[in-house]
Amino acid sequence: MSGSRPRVLVLGATGGVGQAATERFLADEAFDVVAISRRRPEVSERAGYRHSAVDLRDATAVDVAVKDAGPVTHVVYAALFETDDLIAGWVDPVQIDTNRLMFANVLEALRAAGTPVRHISILQGTKAYGYHLGRMRIPGKESQPRVDHGNFYWAQEDLLVGAARSMGAAYTIFRPQFIFSGALGAAMNLIPAIGAYASLCREIGRPFSFPGGAPYVAEAVDARLLANALHWAATHPTAADQTFNITNGDVFEWRDLWPSFAEAFDVETGPDERLSLAQWLPSQEAVWRRIAERQGLRHLSLRSILGLSHQYADDAFAYTPDGSPLPSRSRPVLLSTVKLRQAGFTECIDTAQMFRFWFARLQAQRVLP
Repeated sequence: MSGSRPRVLVLGATGGVGQAATERFLADEAFDVVAISRRRPEVSERAGYRHSAVDLRDATAVDVAVKDAGPVTHVVYAALFETDDLIAGWVDPVQIDTNRLMFANVLEALRAAGTPVRHISILQGTKAYGYHLGRMRIPGKESQPRVDHGNFYWAQEDLLVGAARSMGAAYTIFRPQFIFSGALGAAMNLIPAIGAYASLCREIGRPFSFPGGAPYVAEAVDARLLANALHWAATHPTAADQTFNITNGDVFEWRDLWPSFAEAFDVETGPDERLSLAQWLPSQEAVWRRIAERQGLRHLSLRSILGLSHQYADDAFAYTPDGSPLPSRSRPVLLSTVKLRQAGFTECIDTAQMFRFWFARLQAQRVLP
């Protein structure tokens, strides 16, 4: 690594955003890259890259890792702690406190190491607008006041603003909608969950039916697009000390995309059939092993592929056992991205093409058949 080049520290490097951000900065030879995560990210390594396995809840380990990282100039914080009960955990004080602690450990380590930090990016999301608690204003705009509720976003934001001021650094906060990526074992990535569901349906001769509830319009964010925005924010003055919503730029409805999902996995669709993927997918581990063995897939358990994303699928697809509306998905959740475009980041991506890309990538990596 060079002491004269900018050096980005990516925390949470095996998550959907963290892995995409690591790949994006690695693609820019101007940057040295230090990735921190408990597992090693699956990226193409090069000179100027280093990985450290660290649990961010361990302040001592974080302090050592940050000192070993050398003169960090840019930080992308994409780490996330979720409880085993994903949806309930969103308002759990333990989840909130743990995410605050992890970020505080990183900021304290950066200050203690005296690193020459110029810019820090963190992530929030649409829960910042309280969509999961009641009707949010449409569209969600960054200028709207905080929705007062228990959420680690606000704790991290307050820590960030104070730390950036003390270090003389700029910061950027991104608020993405649904994030989709090729990350495995993630808390909230529907790409492997949809792929596994389709593949299991084909194996057992079950129609690949939409398993959710009432339709609604949604927005997506490709992790690659978000990674490009993080890379842009690292060096553009118009991103300094700003909060930005970010989406792909279009909208979608699950049922309209379902036939293309079926085509990607060569499975027949069927009429809608309510099914809790949170309950059904874990019960199919033996079937998954059979698929993996016959098709020469990597020896990965279904659990290690899904993480907690099967729980997230029920929420995302608006599933309820009796078909009644799911409150958090029965009201519009739409974001304005005008501010980001006016600041100079104008990239977009077609959501249907995004799904095709990530399905094909996991198939090429022999994760999905």
